[in-house]
Amino acid sequence: MGFEMRKDRSPQGARVLVREREEYFRLMDQGVSSREACRIVGINRRTGKRWRNGWNPSGTHKGAAPVRRTLPRSGPSRYLREADRIHIADRLREKASVRAIAAELGRSPSTISREIRRNRHPGNGQYRPHAAEARAEARRPRPKTGRIAQNPALRDFIQHHLDLRWSPEQICQALRAQFPERPEMHVVHETIYQALYLQGRGELRRELARALRSGRAMRKPRRQAQQRQPRFPAPMVMISERPAEAEDRAVPGHWEGDLIIGKDSGSAIGTLVERATRYVMLLHLPHGRGTEAVRDALVDTVRTLPAHLTRSLTWDQGSEMGRHHEFTLATDIPVYFCDPASPWQRGSNENTNGLLRQYFPKGTDLSVHSREHLTAVAAELNGRPRKTLGWETPAERLHKLLATTRQ
Repeated sequence: MGFEMRKDRSPQGARVLVREREEYFRLMDQGVSSREACRIVGINRRTGKRWRNGWNPSGTHKGAAPVRRTLPRSGPSRYLREADRIHIADRLREKASVRAIAAELGRSPSTISREIRRNRHPGNGQYRPHAAEARAEARRPRPKTGRIAQNPALRDFIQHHLDLRWSPEQICQALRAQFPERPEMHVVHETIYQALYLQGRGELRRELARALRSGRAMRKPRRQAQQRQPRFPAPMVMISERPAEAEDRAVPGHWEGDLIIGKDSGSAIGTLVERATRYVMLLHLPHGRGTEAVRDALVDTVRTLPAHLTRSLTWDQGSEMGRHHEFTLATDIPVYFCDPASPWQRGSNENTNGLLRQYFPKGTDLSVHSREHLTAVAAELNGRPRKTLGWETPAERLHKLLATTRQ
């Protein structure tokens, strides 16, 4: 049933105009002016103004049941609207809790708390909905100067660590560790990405985007995983038979391995990652990635490790591991193979290969890199703090394990 103006136009006194009030706010939500809404509903303009500014049931209408607007909002909105702020003012006058107001508006309690804190009167602390709306509108215009652009020290810190090829998340953690008492130096990693990606911001040098591991200055949607090479016809022990201690990373000495391939598949570098510490070792393959070359490089590398750090090796089904039995006979290290098209079964190694592409870009000849250069790159990676290690470096974690073993 639609709204019908009441026939009795005499003053209502303490009686609360429930239906008139709901109809008034419905018209306001539709964009009707307050003057016109008052005329349609048949109320005095002062009554409409009193409703908008927050009605106190304990005042002139003492004893009347409090009436709250329960009409649904006309649609979802990221921002609070004027009608929401009127509702907040009403309920604050009724001494309602922030959580109760948030539940009625379908918002988070932190949203309501922040709205009251930011938009109340700076002098007396009272919350007035129309003044709050004006403050919110004045604060909203874009574009705004970014936080990084406002703080030269913050900008220089971020630029320096991007030059060192740190990720934005590692930089944010370092800021909190080095400046714990300076909140103006704290940002989230999304802020750094926005400063790099958004055109016209000018907060960070544009060429710094090349220091990101993706090497891109624009965001790119993730693609579906590409099909892996077909498995080679040789006896294999699958990853499902790998010891449980390797799966939960509780015991060090279980390694993941793979190759990163150079231009036209003519060169490669081998990568080994220890699952517990994320420690990286690189295999020098100057003469290609044949089965014999990979076998010999693996044997030479693992023989430099203590026996308790050589428990197993997990690899994909690439043809370079065609002599895995000979590697096991030479080193007594079992090799486990992942399922086809399942790179997540070697997640640590896949992540490391992505990091290495900063140093060895795709489409380049990898045979030009000397063994000494590979050692220096591995040392730099092992010196980066890792979130998964509680912001310790892989080198620090491995040193602790070795020290514990010696004791």
